[in-house]
Amino acid sequence: MNMIDTDQSELRCPNCGGQCLYDPAAQALACTSCGDTRTLETPWDGAASAETDYHADTPETLPPDLPDSRAHRCETCGGEVVFTGAALSDRCPYCDGAVVLSSADTGYRTTALIPFRVPEKDAQKHALDWVRGRLAAPNGLAATVEKGRVAGLYAPFWTFDSTEAVDYWASYTTGSGKNRRTRRTSGRMTVDFDDLLMPASPHVTPLIRDGILHHFDPRRLRPYRAGYLAGFAAERHHQSVAEGLSANEADKRLLIRNRIKGHINKSRVSNIGFNADTSGIRYRRILLPVWILHYRWNDTPMKVVVSGLDGRTFGERPFCRWKLTGYAALASLAVIAFGLLWGIGAAP
Repeated sequence: MNMIDTDQSELRCPNCGGQCLYDPAAQALACTSCGDTRTLETPWDGAASAETDYHADTPETLPPDLPDSRAHRCETCGGEVVFTGAALSDRCPYCDGAVVLSSADTGYRTTALIPFRVPEKDAQKHALDWVRGRLAAPNGLAATVEKGRVAGLYAPFWTFDSTEAVDYWASYTTGSGKNRRTRRTSGRMTVDFDDLLMPASPHVTPLIRDGILHHFDPRRLRPYRAGYLAGFAAERHHQSVAEGLSANEADKRLLIRNRIKGHINKSRVSNIGFNADTSGIRYRRILLPVWILHYRWNDTPMKVVVSGLDGRTFGERPFCRWKLTGYAALASLAVIAFGLLWGIGAAP
């Protein structure tokens, strides 16, 4: 098993030598022994908003070659911490101290991240409130979810910038009935993409991605520091830049189609086709924070996800068949009652 380097020294309290964890409420590293806190902010935090140029012939276009298991000797107690797969941070099983891989061992270095802003207790409350607000939920669902525990995770993403020179052609329809006409059109336009967000791991499901997308603000990015990861799980990027661009293609094409519709500025546009010449690609490898609560209902695994950015909550839930039937019956009765009243009011 390969021995690896970590940034554990940054996670030690300078006053008492104790273990430190990142506290979202204080937005600082907090010592678990003496309670001292220290900020991770620097005068250069604004530099995290700068993208990196992409060159197709860089070694990063090749997949990282990391062993399945990597070990580190804990600097606090001497215990061995084993990192498996794509793990970027962990806790020592002997002293429970945070251990974060050094940037040289991450395969692809993380450029920036947005720190957790939602504390664990608030995330737990958001998850429970979300479940309690679901219509047609089975009895006992809230009690089941209440027993679960949320786990904090930094999920890997790309942000891409690019300029697309687009040549397009399409059809649009005018008039109706005998005056209905289908016409052809074509044109040229430029589309600029700024911070197009793309997951950099197959573990980042659409459920996680969609919740993050709504409130991602690049201005809140901070330069990567191990201290932000202390106490949280984190996953490294295990896609090359070329793979990230390829995975991003479907989203980009959909957005280009929507821009073309706006450029044509006609109703009932269809049969859109286009060629795009991409230039000016820039990118960042970033980590974004999420809380995930796992639970099981009738042996089916489900999860509730809380954005670590702002507490926005979304998830998976079961339905009670009898409640759904009851709601459907009430809706039918309401429609019938409305029809009868309408009929009575319309009668001469």
